[in-house]
Amino acid sequence: MANIKADEISKILREQIENYEQAIAVDEVGAIISVGDGIARVHGLERVMAGEMLAFPHDVYGIALNLEEEEVGVVLLGETTELKEGDVVKRTNAIMSVPVGDAPGTAAGRQGSHCQQAAQSARAPCPGGHRSPAGARAVADGHQSD
Repeated sequence: MANIKADEISKILREQIENYEQAIAVDEVGAIISVGDGIARVHGLERVMAGEMLAFPHDVYGIALNLEEEEVGVVLLGETTELKEGDVVKRTNAIMSVPVGDAPGTAAGRQGSHCQQAAQSARAPCPGGHRSPAGARAVADGHQSD
């Protein structure tokens, strides 16, 4: 039998402990309670934020809108026929955002455009805040504009 010295074992263990790297990935997940008509009810996402993108199975995403104490109402973006009760839903920790340009009616992603691209929260007020499109005013006051 080989002669094992306590000092050697201790030295090896210390080296392994010093060189030990532990990577833990923690995802906050929930489960689908019900799904239908493009809406999912999800349980278990206690820290989800309003407007946050959520990842569903089958490359489907959704936006958390109705935050309740026991469940979250999520608008689904994509084909929902394969989603079912019990499927796992993951937080993305990203609020829904859309690319915007610096001038009304200008495509932000156009090549050669003078627009500067920016990501702006979908819930952020429009620049200027006090103006609304003519169509929105027409609906609000009941008049139809030409």
